[in-house]
Amino acid sequence: MTNLASPQPKAAWLKKIKWDEHGLVPVIAQEAGSNDVLMFAWMNREALAKTVELGEAVYWSRSRKKLWHKGEESGHTQKVLEIRVDCDEDVVLLKIEQAGGIACHTGRHSCFFQKFEGDALEGDWQNTEPVLKDPSDIYKAGK
Repeated sequence: MTNLASPQPKAAWLKKIKWDEHGLVPVIAQEAGSNDVLMFAWMNREALAKTVELGEAVYWSRSRKKLWHKGEESGHTQKVLEIRVDCDEDVVLLKIEQAGGIACHTGRHSCFFQKFEGDALEGDWQNTEPVLKDPSDIYKAGK
């Protein structure tokens, strides 16, 4: 596996991003071709620089407090085809190719599989996408 540790980059293009008070920027991963929004995550400067260097998505895991190369356990990597920043320079959009067609740790294509249906009093969230692969099968190799 690729060593993700490297010195904090100082490149001018990284300084253009408006990082939050924790040094993070929100990132949307959008599938090229279908334009499906597959997931939302966070990056710090090092993660964004590693993403550019590797051509694959590397995020910052807030729970693990370390870089997270998407697919390092599951094999469901994200090949980055294009990186964009929004008009306020505080959100990053990755146009990606999703390996294995699964982006979500639940074994679904997208993390956005729950859709609100109904009204404000009796509405609820409904699952709209099938599980493509049981998560216990995806992550058993990493344990």
